[in-house]
Amino acid sequence: MVSTRAEPYELLIADDDPGFREAVRSVFEPHALLVEASCGEEAIEIVRQGSIDLVLLDIHMPRLSGIETLRVVKSLRESLPCIVLSAGLTEQLQQEAQVAQAQAVLKKPVPLRQLVGSVCQALRLAYDDPDVIRWLPG
Repeated sequence: MVSTRAEPYELLIADDDPGFREAVRSVFEPHALLVEASCGEEAIEIVRQGSIDLVLLDIHMPRLSGIETLRVVKSLRESLPCIVLSAGLTEQLQQEAQVAQAQAVLKKPVPLRQLVGSVCQALRLAYDDPDVIRWLPG
């Protein structure tokens, strides 16, 4: 079921792993428009130019890390919800992400229900939209 918003949400997936981007796309495509970036610089440019509603960021990307990208994104649009993910999540990275105002920090591989639940919660809080809860798998 799609949100009752007039326009679908636009989600940005920033990850250097095309397989992960495709997996995330397959989960959210029925509910939202998906935009992909393979690096932090690309993600920043998309946020600058587009109407992104939420960003999913991998922490470990070449050139500009997810944390560095998060800081720039938040400087451009402070209220934009951002969720960071990492297979190599450490306590230090988690703290850095929280200080940089990440909405949530998730460890890869992330269970489907946790990923969808985190995105739904972030959208519900940011846009006061209770309908996104319908995205959760039964």
